[in-house]
Amino acid sequence: MAPTLSSLKTDSTQQTETSDAGAAATAASAPHGRTVDTALPEAERLRLSRPFGIPTPRGTLLWVIIAGVLVWAGVGAGFNPEKLLTGIPNMGNFLSRLFPPTFDKFPIIAKLLIETLQMAVVGTVLGALASLLLSFGAATNIAPRWIYLSCRWILNVLRSIPELIFALMFVSAVGLGPFAGILAIVLGSIGSIGKVYAEAMESVQPGPVEALTAVGANKRQIISYAVLPQAAPLLVSYTLLLFEGNVRGATILGLVGAGGIGLELTTAMRMYDYGHLCAIIISIIVLVTLIDRASAFIRAKLS
Repeated sequence: MAPTLSSLKTDSTQQTETSDAGAAATAASAPHGRTVDTALPEAERLRLSRPFGIPTPRGTLLWVIIAGVLVWAGVGAGFNPEKLLTGIPNMGNFLSRLFPPTFDKFPIIAKLLIETLQMAVVGTVLGALASLLLSFGAATNIAPRWIYLSCRWILNVLRSIPELIFALMFVSAVGLGPFAGILAIVLGSIGSIGKVYAEAMESVQPGPVEALTAVGANKRQIISYAVLPQAAPLLVSYTLLLFEGNVRGATILGLVGAGGIGLELTTAMRMYDYGHLCAIIISIIVLVTLIDRASAFIRAKLS
């Protein structure tokens, strides 16, 4: 049956309304009601259609420089894959001695692991607070330049000194035990996380800061109401990562008598007690894994 004139008018009206609705949607999605041309330029379309492109002379020079730096570093550091391949049987022999693990001293392991965890908790909290205070002076959008340069220099110095050196210094000051390890973790935390805190504050949107400055707010108010609310998610995430790293780091500080399970680990290695050594390693892996999962859960809830 041939379409009638009224049905043709109806179809035409519907098509016109559909086109108008699509145009309106496009205009609504564009800023200030302007339509957006989504067509790519021909050169850009061709570039995206090729999986690999011929590098430019500048790109080729960059890759040559990178390759040269890697070769220079590998030769200077004695990188030798042949030695690794010939030493694999020795590695297998060492790993075979670790099994089976012996957990007959597990109460000692558990006690020292709890002490290691306690050191990491206290050191992380104190280190994070000190890093937060220092990061206010290390952020360019908060502090004047002379304070910024001074705080950055302090962070660079702390970051360049290993925690074991701090641990040795505090062991000579306060004696053997976990207190020296906590102090070493605090200084190590300031060096490692203070710069990250400052960069998180520098990355905040400038709009709220400028608005508060325009109405005469002081530095404390700007930090409290414009900087910290924006940087808080990053600060919490970085603090959780710092805590994970401090747990791992606290297991090493015992090597110099700064508490934790490191001393027991070293004693087992010196006594060739491989079963006990394996039990310690497995316990550390379980502890770090549990902390990693808990931190990932908290970060997921905060994001």
